[in-house]
Amino acid sequence: MSVNYFKPRDPFDFSKDTLDIGNPLTWDREQFLKHLFKRIFAISEDRIEEFYQRHLAYYLTKHADGGEEIFLRYLWGLIERQLKVLMGRNIYDRDHVTNERQIRQLNKFTEVLISADRWNIHKANDAVIAQQEFEIHTLKQQVADLEAELKETRQWETDGYIIVRDGQVLAVLDLCMQMQELKATDGKELLITPAQNAWAKMISKYFREYDNENKGQVKEIKIDRLRHYLRGIDPKNPLKRENEIPAKHRLYTITPVKKGK
Repeated sequence: MSVNYFKPRDPFDFSKDTLDIGNPLTWDREQFLKHLFKRIFAISEDRIEEFYQRHLAYYLTKHADGGEEIFLRYLWGLIERQLKVLMGRNIYDRDHVTNERQIRQLNKFTEVLISADRWNIHKANDAVIAQQEFEIHTLKQQVADLEAELKETRQWETDGYIIVRDGQVLAVLDLCMQMQELKATDGKELLITPAQNAWAKMISKYFREYDNENKGQVKEIKIDRLRHYLRGIDPKNPLKRENEIPAKHRLYTITPVKKGK
Protein backbone atom coordinates (compact mmCIF):
# COMPACT_ATOMS: atom_id res chain seq x y z
CA MET A 1 0.00 0.00 0.00
CA SER A 2 1.28 3.45 -0.93
CA VAL A 3 0.22 4.78 2.46
CA ASN A 4 3.03 2.71 4.00
CA TYR A 5 5.64 4.41 1.81
CA PHE A 6 4.55 8.03 1.56
CA LYS A 7 3.71 10.54 4.26
CA PRO A 8 -0.01 11.40 4.41
CA ARG A 9 -1.03 14.99 4.85
CA ASP A 10 -1.79 15.96 8.43
CA PRO A 11 -5.42 16.78 9.25
CA PHE A 12 -6.21 20.50 8.87
CA ASP A 13 -2.91 21.13 7.08
CA PHE A 14 -4.02 23.80 4.61
CA SER A 15 -0.56 24.80 3.40
CA LYS A 16 -0.44 25.34 -0.36
CA ASP A 17 3.14 24.18 -0.84
CA THR A 18 2.92 20.86 1.00
CA LEU A 19 4.69 17.79 -0.37
CA ASP A 20 2.55 15.40 1.65
CA ILE A 21 -0.18 13.26 0.16
CA GLY A 22 -3.93 13.78 0.47
CA ASN A 23 -6.41 16.46 1.45
CA PRO A 24 -6.42 18.53 4.65
CA LEU A 25 -9.82 17.06 5.59
CA THR A 26 -11.27 13.55 5.55
CA TRP A 27 -10.40 11.50 2.46
CA ASP A 28 -10.48 7.87 1.42
CA ARG A 29 -7.12 6.16 2.04
CA GLU A 30 -8.03 3.56 -0.59
CA GLN A 31 -7.57 6.37 -3.11
CA PHE A 32 -4.05 7.07 -1.83
CA LEU A 33 -2.40 6.27 -5.16
CA LYS A 34 -4.65 8.74 -6.94
CA HIS A 35 -3.71 11.44 -4.43
CA LEU A 36 -0.04 10.52 -4.73
CA PHE A 37 0.05 11.23 -8.44
CA LYS A 38 -2.06 14.33 -7.98
CA ARG A 39 0.72 15.64 -5.74
CA ILE A 40 3.49 14.44 -8.08
CA PHE A 41 1.95 16.30 -11.00
CA ALA A 42 1.42 19.46 -8.93
CA ILE A 43 4.91 20.07 -7.55
CA SER A 44 7.51 22.11 -9.42
CA GLU A 45 10.50 20.43 -11.03
CA ASP A 46 12.94 22.03 -8.60
CA ARG A 47 11.20 20.30 -5.66
CA ILE A 48 11.28 16.74 -7.01
CA GLU A 49 14.49 15.94 -5.11
CA GLU A 50 12.96 17.43 -1.94
CA PHE A 51 9.83 15.33 -2.46
CA TYR A 52 11.91 12.17 -2.81
CA GLN A 53 13.99 12.84 0.30
CA ARG A 54 10.97 13.79 2.43
CA HIS A 55 9.07 10.60 1.71
CA LEU A 56 12.19 8.45 1.90
CA ALA A 57 12.81 9.81 5.41
CA TYR A 58 9.19 9.05 6.34
CA TYR A 59 9.49 5.50 5.01
CA LEU A 60 12.72 4.83 6.89
CA THR A 61 11.26 6.05 10.21
CA LYS A 62 8.29 3.70 9.77
CA HIS A 63 10.28 0.65 8.63
CA ALA A 64 13.33 -0.14 10.70
CA ASP A 65 14.07 -3.13 8.50
CA GLY A 66 13.59 -1.18 5.30
CA GLY A 67 16.09 0.68 3.18
CA GLU A 68 16.35 3.23 0.42
CA GLU A 69 16.63 0.52 -2.22
CA ILE A 70 13.19 -0.85 -1.32
CA PHE A 71 11.65 2.61 -1.31
CA LEU A 72 13.26 3.62 -4.59
CA ARG A 73 12.27 0.37 -6.26
CA TYR A 74 8.66 0.83 -5.16
CA LEU A 75 8.47 4.46 -6.32
CA TRP A 76 10.18 3.58 -9.60
CA GLY A 77 7.62 0.86 -10.23
CA LEU A 78 4.70 3.24 -9.63
CA ILE A 79 6.08 5.90 -11.95
CA GLU A 80 7.03 3.33 -14.59
CA ARG A 81 3.50 1.90 -14.56
CA GLN A 82 1.87 5.33 -14.78
CA LEU A 83 4.14 6.29 -17.66
CA LYS A 84 2.98 3.22 -19.58
CA VAL A 85 -0.64 4.19 -18.98
CA LEU A 86 -0.12 7.76 -20.20
CA MET A 87 1.97 6.80 -23.22
CA GLY A 88 -0.64 4.24 -24.23
CA ARG A 89 -3.25 6.92 -24.72
CA ASN A 90 -4.15 8.26 -28.14
CA ILE A 91 -2.13 11.33 -29.05
CA TYR A 92 -5.34 12.82 -30.48
CA ASP A 93 -7.17 12.37 -27.18
CA ARG A 94 -8.94 15.50 -25.98
CA ASP A 95 -6.74 15.44 -22.83
CA HIS A 96 -3.57 15.16 -24.91
CA VAL A 97 -2.02 18.40 -23.64
CA THR A 98 -2.49 17.32 -20.01
CA ASN A 99 -1.15 13.85 -20.79
CA GLU A 100 2.00 15.28 -22.37
CA ARG A 101 2.60 17.57 -19.41
CA GLN A 102 2.24 14.66 -16.99
CA ILE A 103 4.58 12.49 -19.07
CA ARG A 104 7.23 15.22 -18.96
CA GLN A 105 6.82 15.50 -15.21
CA LEU A 106 7.21 11.76 -14.68
CA ASN A 107 10.25 11.76 -16.93
CA LYS A 108 11.78 14.43 -14.69
CA PHE A 109 11.04 12.18 -11.71
CA THR A 110 12.85 9.26 -13.34
CA GLU A 111 15.91 11.49 -13.85
CA VAL A 112 16.00 12.24 -10.12
CA LEU A 113 15.51 8.57 -9.25
CA ILE A 114 18.30 7.50 -11.59
CA SER A 115 20.67 9.93 -9.87
CA ALA A 116 19.82 8.22 -6.54
CA ASP A 117 19.88 4.68 -7.95
CA ARG A 118 23.01 2.95 -6.60
CA TRP A 119 21.49 -0.46 -7.32
CA ASN A 120 20.93 -0.04 -11.08
CA ILE A 121 17.20 -0.58 -10.68
CA HIS A 122 16.62 1.59 -13.73
CA LYS A 123 18.73 -0.81 -15.84
CA ALA A 124 16.39 -3.74 -15.29
CA ASN A 125 14.65 -5.04 -18.40
CA ASP A 126 11.28 -3.51 -17.54
CA ALA A 127 12.90 -0.16 -16.88
CA VAL A 128 14.83 -0.23 -20.14
CA ILE A 129 11.66 -1.15 -22.02
CA ALA A 130 9.80 1.68 -20.31
CA GLN A 131 12.50 4.14 -21.36
CA GLN A 132 12.36 2.84 -24.93
CA GLU A 133 8.60 3.20 -24.93
CA PHE A 134 8.97 6.77 -23.73
CA GLU A 135 11.41 7.51 -26.55
CA ILE A 136 9.04 5.91 -29.07
CA HIS A 137 6.17 7.97 -27.70
CA THR A 138 8.27 11.14 -28.02
CA LEU A 139 9.11 10.28 -31.63
CA LYS A 140 5.44 9.58 -32.39
CA GLN A 141 4.54 12.97 -30.98
CA GLN A 142 7.20 14.63 -33.13
CA VAL A 143 5.87 12.80 -36.20
CA ALA A 144 2.32 13.91 -35.40
CA ASP A 145 3.48 17.53 -35.02
CA LEU A 146 5.40 17.38 -38.30
CA GLU A 147 2.43 15.82 -40.10
CA ALA A 148 0.16 18.60 -38.82
CA GLU A 149 2.71 21.20 -39.92
CA LEU A 150 3.05 19.55 -43.34
CA LYS A 151 -0.73 19.46 -43.76
CA GLU A 152 -0.92 23.14 -42.93
CA THR A 153 1.83 23.93 -45.44
CA ARG A 154 0.43 21.78 -48.24
CA GLN A 155 -2.87 23.61 -48.33
CA TRP A 156 -0.99 26.57 -49.79
CA GLU A 157 1.02 24.52 -52.26
CA THR A 158 0.16 24.46 -55.96
CA ASP A 159 1.06 22.09 -58.77
CA GLY A 160 0.71 24.80 -61.41
CA TYR A 161 3.21 27.35 -62.59
CA ILE A 162 3.18 30.82 -64.10
CA ILE A 163 4.60 30.44 -67.59
CA VAL A 164 6.90 33.15 -68.92
CA ARG A 165 6.60 33.60 -72.68
CA ASP A 166 9.32 33.94 -75.25
CA GLY A 167 12.29 33.71 -72.93
CA GLN A 168 11.45 36.89 -71.05
CA VAL A 169 12.54 35.69 -67.62
CA LEU A 170 14.84 38.64 -67.11
CA ALA A 171 11.97 41.00 -67.89
CA VAL A 172 10.06 39.44 -65.01
CA LEU A 173 13.11 39.76 -62.77
CA ASP A 174 13.41 43.43 -63.76
CA LEU A 175 9.80 43.99 -62.68
CA CYS A 176 10.58 42.39 -59.31
CA MET A 177 13.52 44.76 -58.93
CA GLN A 178 11.33 47.73 -59.73
CA MET A 179 8.81 46.59 -57.13
CA GLN A 180 11.53 46.92 -54.48
CA GLU A 181 11.77 50.64 -55.26
CA LEU A 182 8.06 51.32 -54.73
CA LYS A 183 6.95 53.38 -51.75
CA ALA A 184 3.94 52.85 -49.53
CA THR A 185 1.54 55.67 -48.67
CA ASP A 186 3.69 56.61 -45.68
CA GLY A 187 6.74 57.11 -47.89
CA LYS A 188 8.54 53.99 -46.70
CA GLU A 189 9.37 50.87 -48.69
CA LEU A 190 6.33 48.97 -49.91
CA LEU A 191 8.27 45.68 -49.96
CA ILE A 192 11.06 45.04 -47.49
CA THR A 193 13.33 42.34 -48.88
CA PRO A 194 16.86 42.50 -47.45
CA ALA A 195 17.48 38.96 -48.72
CA GLN A 196 17.67 39.45 -52.47
CA ASN A 197 17.76 35.70 -53.05
CA ALA A 198 14.11 35.58 -51.99
CA TRP A 199 13.16 36.94 -55.42
CA ALA A 200 15.25 34.33 -57.16
CA LYS A 201 13.71 31.56 -55.07
CA MET A 202 10.18 32.80 -55.78
CA ILE A 203 10.64 32.95 -59.54
CA SER A 204 12.50 29.65 -59.71
CA LYS A 205 9.82 27.87 -57.65
CA TYR A 206 6.61 29.29 -59.08
CA PHE A 207 7.54 30.31 -62.64
CA ARG A 208 8.52 28.25 -65.68
CA GLU A 209 9.91 29.35 -69.04
CA TYR A 210 8.90 28.22 -72.52
CA ASP A 211 11.63 26.16 -74.10
CA ASN A 212 11.56 27.22 -77.75
CA GLU A 213 14.20 24.67 -78.67
CA ASN A 214 12.06 21.83 -77.37
CA LYS A 215 8.74 22.31 -79.22
CA GLY A 216 7.23 24.70 -76.74
CA GLN A 217 7.83 22.62 -73.61
CA VAL A 218 8.42 24.45 -70.38
CA LYS A 219 11.64 24.30 -68.44
CA GLU A 220 12.83 25.17 -64.98
CA ILE A 221 14.28 28.61 -64.40
CA LYS A 222 17.67 28.06 -62.80
CA ILE A 223 18.09 30.02 -59.61
CA ASP A 224 21.78 30.77 -60.25
CA ARG A 225 20.81 32.51 -63.49
CA LEU A 226 18.69 34.94 -61.47
CA ARG A 227 21.20 35.36 -58.66
CA HIS A 228 23.71 36.67 -61.20
CA TYR A 229 21.65 39.86 -61.43
CA LEU A 230 20.80 40.07 -57.72
CA ARG A 231 24.30 40.13 -56.26
CA GLY A 232 24.89 43.44 -54.53
CA ILE A 233 28.07 45.46 -54.27
CA ASP A 234 27.00 47.71 -51.39
CA PRO A 235 25.51 46.13 -48.20
CA LYS A 236 23.96 49.49 -47.32
CA ASN A 237 22.23 49.73 -50.70
CA PRO A 238 20.88 46.29 -51.72
CA LEU A 239 19.44 47.75 -54.93
CA LYS A 240 22.91 48.63 -56.21
CA ARG A 241 24.01 45.47 -57.97
CA GLU A 242 27.10 43.97 -59.49
CA ASN A 243 25.43 42.99 -62.79
CA GLU A 244 22.73 44.99 -64.53
CA ILE A 245 19.94 43.38 -66.52
CA PRO A 246 20.58 44.04 -70.24
CA ALA A 247 18.58 46.91 -71.70
CA LYS A 248 16.76 44.61 -74.15
CA HIS A 249 15.07 42.88 -71.19
CA ARG A 250 14.04 46.08 -69.40
CA LEU A 251 10.75 46.30 -71.28
CA TYR A 252 8.29 47.58 -68.68
CA THR A 253 8.09 50.36 -66.15
CA ILE A 254 6.05 50.31 -62.96
CA THR A 255 4.68 53.79 -62.36
CA PRO A 256 2.74 54.71 -59.19
CA VAL A 257 -0.71 56.21 -59.76
CA LYS A 258 -0.83 59.94 -59.15
CA LYS A 259 -3.97 60.70 -57.21
CA GLY A 260 -5.56 64.10 -57.41
CA LYS A 261 -5.86 66.38 -54.43
